[in-house]
Amino acid sequence: MNPTNPFEIDLERRPSNYQPLTPLTLLERSAGIYRDKTAIIHGSQRISYKDFWHRSCRLASALSGRGIGRGDTVSVMAPNIPQLLEAHLGVPMSGAVLNALNMRLDGVTIRHILDHGEAKVLITDTEFAPVIREALSSSNKKPLVIDIDDPEGDGGEKLGSLDYEDFLKEGDPDFEWKMPEDEWDAISLNYTSGTTGNPKGVVCHHRGAYLAAMSNPMMIGLGSESKYLWTLPMFHCNGWCFTWGVSAMGATHVCLRKFDPASVFRLIEEHGVTHQCGAPIILNAMANVPDEVKPKLDTKVIIATGGAAPPSAVIASLEPMGFEVIHLYGLTEVYGPATICAWQKSWDDLDLEGRAAKKARQGVLYPSLNGIRIGDPETLEAAPADGKTMGELMLRGNTIMKGYLKNFAESEKSLKDGWYRTGDLGVMHPDGYIEIKDRSKDIIISGGENISSLEVEETLYRHPQILEAAVVARPDEKWGETPCAFITLKDPSVEVSSEEIIQFCRDQMAHYKIPKTVVFLELPKTSTGKIQKHVLREKAMAL
Repeated sequence: MNPTNPFEIDLERRPSNYQPLTPLTLLERSAGIYRDKTAIIHGSQRISYKDFWHRSCRLASALSGRGIGRGDTVSVMAPNIPQLLEAHLGVPMSGAVLNALNMRLDGVTIRHILDHGEAKVLITDTEFAPVIREALSSSNKKPLVIDIDDPEGDGGEKLGSLDYEDFLKEGDPDFEWKMPEDEWDAISLNYTSGTTGNPKGVVCHHRGAYLAAMSNPMMIGLGSESKYLWTLPMFHCNGWCFTWGVSAMGATHVCLRKFDPASVFRLIEEHGVTHQCGAPIILNAMANVPDEVKPKLDTKVIIATGGAAPPSAVIASLEPMGFEVIHLYGLTEVYGPATICAWQKSWDDLDLEGRAAKKARQGVLYPSLNGIRIGDPETLEAAPADGKTMGELMLRGNTIMKGYLKNFAESEKSLKDGWYRTGDLGVMHPDGYIEIKDRSKDIIISGGENISSLEVEETLYRHPQILEAAVVARPDEKWGETPCAFITLKDPSVEVSSEEIIQFCRDQMAHYKIPKTVVFLELPKTSTGKIQKHVLREKAMAL
């Protein structure tokens, strides 16, 4: 306190005027306002906000009764079902840290996560019994195993001594849950997808989760009457914090155990879905269904996507169906979305290609953050906002991770000097919008010229027969490196030659950027649907 500042004299921070920020208070508020409103739809199940709150309290109480509290980890292996939503509230309400496991991982990786995160409790859907059994068989930790037997699932072996519903009966629906001692306390532990080596454990705090939960509805227009369809995995960055954000608004969660376009279209029409999120692979699958399957929606559905920009061909397919695509950018380390391509009214009159070019940009800073820079990650010098000069994207603010669990060296490398280094290369346009050009390790340097693999991929996606494309560097004696394109066709029975693809690119872009090599195959992907470029680089080296 500064004794000379009149605004600090005798003005104290007290419980009455200062409370730690936590998203847990958001559901408590909605449960009080929207008691009888449907909070969760899952198949034939309907869960009101009152029951959602009471079930979350029961989970927190039951965990506390088993000695789980501050500093403990509770892991959950489940698809997008109500129990995982309840865990996003009930686990941190007990003081513990939620570790939502990636349900697409193998047993060895799950075992590493359980051991590294020191899970005391493992709540697992019976569908995943085989991979969980494998993980536990070699695990150094022996967590308490609680089985979820979801009536909407296909069943499976129970591995624990407790059923989830029976475990909830141990808890008190009026449990006096624990506010975090400090908003900097950990709320969740999320592991990166681990494309090389073991995944790193990203630690998030209550303050960041609260601010992300409040920012997301603001950015995509969620309100109390919204219906949010879970096409984004809840395990992925805590569902980009929409697990808390949808509840904050009193909107309705529409659960989906397994993604497929037909189920998505059916649920949209059945429940009047207004919003959803998904990786580009989700949008691509929806856009490439047969014409007879495509819906004609009566009302607009907003679909937010992150990562690579949605190709213009995907936007062209989704818009006539009734979808409005919003482009976000983020990482696990920043709680999901960190930027948004905020739409300007003046862009409405652009043609499809012009609108797609605008939407391809990652955009402007999310309100939960307060610093963005394209520049030199060592000197911190900002690049000019000319749309040409590349630098690394750096961020700072309240929705940046605490750091990597038990990995000080990587935390320091990523967070030093007041900026989080994303590892992504991009440019700043004169209007202040950023555009990612590549990962720093994915840029192709050919004859001294930088080639953006994303730019070449965007061109390839315009070809009518290409479903997916990825471009990496291939060693070249003359040029040092040249682009090598790996392509999955929409219909493998349609004959498309390498020469045709190369000529298609030559007609649309500078010749030094065109792929010199084209390979047709099914693209390898991580457990979160990201294309594994390190695998493709190895293949390119061997060509």
